[in-house]
Amino acid sequence: MNLPAGFVTKYQKLMGAAAPDFFAALTGSVEKGFRINPMKPTTPAMQAKMTAPIPYSPIGYYGKVNGNALEHLAGAVYSQEPSAMTVGEVAKPQLNERVLDLCAAPGGKTTHLLSYLNQTGLLVTNEINPKRVTALGDNVERYGARNTVITNETPVHLAKALPGFFDRILVDAPCSGEGMFRKDPAAMQYWTPDYPAECAIRQREILTETVKMLRPGGHLIYSTCTFAPEEDEQMMAWLLQTYPEFELEPIEKTAGMVDAKPEWADGNPELTKAVRLFPHLMRGEGHFIAKLVYRGAEEVKMPKLVRNNLKPEQRQLWEKYVAQSQLSGLEALVLQAHGDQLYGIPAMMPVTRRLKIFRPGIQLGVFKKNRFEPSYALALASADLALPKLAINHDQWEQYVHGETFSLATTEPTGFTVLTCAGLPVGFGKVVGRTVKNFFPKGLRFLATDENTVL
Repeated sequence: MNLPAGFVTKYQKLMGAAAPDFFAALTGSVEKGFRINPMKPTTPAMQAKMTAPIPYSPIGYYGKVNGNALEHLAGAVYSQEPSAMTVGEVAKPQLNERVLDLCAAPGGKTTHLLSYLNQTGLLVTNEINPKRVTALGDNVERYGARNTVITNETPVHLAKALPGFFDRILVDAPCSGEGMFRKDPAAMQYWTPDYPAECAIRQREILTETVKMLRPGGHLIYSTCTFAPEEDEQMMAWLLQTYPEFELEPIEKTAGMVDAKPEWADGNPELTKAVRLFPHLMRGEGHFIAKLVYRGAEEVKMPKLVRNNLKPEQRQLWEKYVAQSQLSGLEALVLQAHGDQLYGIPAMMPVTRRLKIFRPGIQLGVFKKNRFEPSYALALASADLALPKLAINHDQWEQYVHGETFSLATTEPTGFTVLTCAGLPVGFGKVVGRTVKNFFPKGLRFLATDENTVL
């Protein structure tokens, strides 16, 4: 790997005697990692992989997982670079909090936050790029979230709609990406000596809007995957100078993490409370993380919350399905129909007519003529719900993800049933006698083989 000449010159000066080890690490091998989803069962294949725990994450492990494996497609594991897991551990929301993940795609940090919220509270996860928000939606759905709203908005519009609303906001800021050079060498093609300063302009614009959305006592977690002081220590120095209502909170440093460097900014010793992750000091790529608390005193009046909007005939069809399936566990959701689609909206979600909503909550299903048909998302979120479930083996799962109808050894009750494999919900099938009709989404179907489905 040939690092940009300007990058080498810059970090020779900044890193001093540590520069040779730093550059050597950037040309070394990439660390792989994955997190388990604590809201879903752990399979024997997962247990076999969970041999190298990541010391700073109780749900993180070193190792690589297959994207076509049962466990990944069912949302029981999430592939994530090890140092990136530090961000979610620092952010670590409390149950029932109102949380915003502002720059969220493809969803690594979002799913980590979901692990700690455990289906409580509200997570608004936002991605400004309309092309990237789809991947975010896929990962949220796969993870089985029922407390999440996905927006496709600018920070400016979010701040106008939700002032003083959130208990916790994560800004994993778009940055120059220096910490990802060895993981994604293409990132070096965009790097110039001026690029970090250009990114810093955008980061200040984002933070200017972010601070408007925090309630008094709320927490702001700021992170980047770059080494650039312009985007890290200097950004936090600017924030503290511009908004004296904010204070940095200390972050525990373990596993080779080090204090941020005040000498790379304005010399404020408070900056040592933030953390830097260097690849020559720990197993992972590069990150910077700061955690701040907002000491402002002004409370903002809470907006009106969402309400049920079902028409009588829609409510009748939904209640019929609930009665037939004996479904329970969704009582905290507000039911809303968007066209023929039924969504369960987190009860903490405000009415926000001015925002671009990519997904207003969990899609529960679709209203069809004289019936309600449950969704794939509902199946993936059903691990702790009361719904009819039918265990299938791995061979039947391979038939299922290929879109095939398959047969059972015995006759089962007729109707929509959540299919489970190795204890994991994988989707709905419609059982008719000994036959299972396939309702795995057509756009996700693939030919599963032993080679491409082993975790």
